[in-house]
Amino acid sequence: MPGTSPLFSRYIGIDYSGARTPDAGLPGLRVYSADQEHLPREVLPESGRSKYWSRRGIALWLEQRLREATPTAVGIDHGFSFPVSFFERYGLRDWAAFLEDFHRHWPTDKAEMYVDFIRDGLKGHGAARSGNPRWRRIAEQRAGAKSVFHFDVPGSVAKSTHAGLPWLLYLRRQLGQRIHFWPFDGWSVPDRRSMLCEAYPALWSKLFPRDTRSQDQQDAYSIAAWLKRTDGQGQLSNYMKPALSSSETRIAETEGWILGVN
Repeated sequence: MPGTSPLFSRYIGIDYSGARTPDAGLPGLRVYSADQEHLPREVLPESGRSKYWSRRGIALWLEQRLREATPTAVGIDHGFSFPVSFFERYGLRDWAAFLEDFHRHWPTDKAEMYVDFIRDGLKGHGAARSGNPRWRRIAEQRAGAKSVFHFDVPGSVAKSTHAGLPWLLYLRRQLGQRIHFWPFDGWSVPDRRSMLCEAYPALWSKLFPRDTRSQDQQDAYSIAAWLKRTDGQGQLSNYMKPALSSSETRIAETEGWILGVN
């Protein structure tokens, strides 16, 4: 309700990309950070390195930030899980098991690894863990978003999802209880804990003036700006408990949820 104290002190928005390799600097990877006093500002890689972030660089940077004592909400623009049909087909019991199993078959965090190398059968074991583009998570259906298996079409998040999932596993392994993966670790975040969640910038990008930002910059900016504004208004906890039936809630605890979708 309005007037509730903010849950977090820092807000990070990340627009993601599954292009090229984990160590390639990509103009589609953008990071913005805000706090309770300041609007989002773009965070650039350390000087002397690539002009653009790499996926590995973002993961290492996030690990450092989330080791700090500052409670932080991080929104990333890629899928955090797969539809429940995938879990049923491959006998996966929960999200933790899914992350480990996915990484064994789709090691997209390995050096010089393209997502398409695994899709084409040149590396990994992707064929043993493939999905159907007709499968969509409940959150995707409600948001009008494409399936995490719908590759090679405009607006697809399939490649970025397949590239990003191993880095969620990395952060989970490195940070343990320091970070709350919403909603897999629960729909409420413990006090002083940082949160990592799935964001869909199409929900928020047009709410904020674009100014001179590129679309990728605007998407990352809007994630951080929405998190900051909504938490500052004392309303973020409401969005973290979407209107779901008991059966939908159980499914969403496996499939994940997109913050802001009701």
